[in-house]
Amino acid sequence: MSAEPMSSEKLAKDTGKSAGRIGVYLLVAIALGYVLTVVWGRTLSKPDNAVLLSFWGVLMGLGAALSPLEQELSRQSAHAALEGRKAGRPAVIAFVTSLVAVTVAALFTLIPAVTDKVYGGQFALAVIVLAGGVSFAFQFAARGLLIGQDHVRSYSWLILVEAAVRILVVAALVVAGLTQVFWFAIAAATGSFAWLLFARGAVRLVDPRLDAAEPAKPIVANMLMLLAGAGLTASVITGYPALVSLLTPGGDKEKLGVLFLALFVARTPLTLLSPVQALAVPTVVRLSSTDEGKHRLRRLLALGSVGALALAALGALVGYLIGPWAVRLVYGAKNDPEAWWMAGLVWSSVLLAAMQLLAAVLVAQAKAVKVLITWAAVVVATALVLLFFPGDTIVRAVVGLAAGPTVGLLVVMAFVVRGPAETTR
Repeated sequence: MSAEPMSSEKLAKDTGKSAGRIGVYLLVAIALGYVLTVVWGRTLSKPDNAVLLSFWGVLMGLGAALSPLEQELSRQSAHAALEGRKAGRPAVIAFVTSLVAVTVAALFTLIPAVTDKVYGGQFALAVIVLAGGVSFAFQFAARGLLIGQDHVRSYSWLILVEAAVRILVVAALVVAGLTQVFWFAIAAATGSFAWLLFARGAVRLVDPRLDAAEPAKPIVANMLMLLAGAGLTASVITGYPALVSLLTPGGDKEKLGVLFLALFVARTPLTLLSPVQALAVPTVVRLSSTDEGKHRLRRLLALGSVGALALAALGALVGYLIGPWAVRLVYGAKNDPEAWWMAGLVWSSVLLAAMQLLAAVLVAQAKAVKVLITWAAVVVATALVLLFFPGDTIVRAVVGLAAGPTVGLLVVMAFVVRGPAETTR
């Protein structure tokens, strides 16, 4: 039996309540993430900090690359909830596809040449990334099932527990005097196992016997496109230090350590934005179930896209004026970024946040190809700057991280504002 479509006013009220609860937990998780950077920045040398942040970028990049799994399962669960049932076999297929994909990606970092370049030759970090990446597949699957069925309380706690576990382990390591890169890397990976506390509730929301006749091939193809797009996304968000290391000359390690730390400050909220994306998917599904909702959605997308550009410009100005001071205040005088770095970092971070939300709309509309095109545009623009822009590594890195999201936002705006607001099961 199908549920009656709710009015856009009721949907807006319910979504606001859910977003408020998730937002509070998300802000706490972001704050806990910054505590990690403070400990690392003040405990480790600049070169060691650069290695650890590069590791963190790959680990969280794998998590970010799995955000389509969360969004896809939230979409399937939302449709199932509207029909008064559980998610079925397509959800299991999407999960297995993602699990295999993330395992293959993590195994790539075990290649000695990659390990030397990204992890400073510390092979153990690549092994930790593999374990954490595989666990993230289970975590994002649980999150998608929970939020799709509107289990906001459990979903919010999962977000908080993930961040809190890392802090508790780091605190224990500092007390024990184990402040080397290896131990901090283990602490960073522990958060990806938070799903174990919520697995029972999530499993109850899926029944592999349902929709058993659905062909697997289209689901696998769709997930692979979404995962590829998210992998591209991760390469310019959490994985950006690794991308810089791979595509540019070595550069000044001291300056790169400071830049990567500043990048971490600007990017941390983006690594935790996937809950908002996951909430956006079922919201778009429900809005699109009525003509009134479709009209409201189109208007919100147009206003939000324009607002993102204005907010990015304001953020760049604020970053230029107080960004270096804020980094020095929190991480110590030895970490002193230049003002123009911070302006570029904030500009790009705001645009990337807007892009992630707009891409979630495309996921809700089952437009995987357009998601892939959007993020491919970002990565291509960024890579071209890193490879060919005149200047040293720092100049290329800052210009690249600002140019890519600017191009990408224009592409995704064209897709979501001009495209039809339709969703499919």
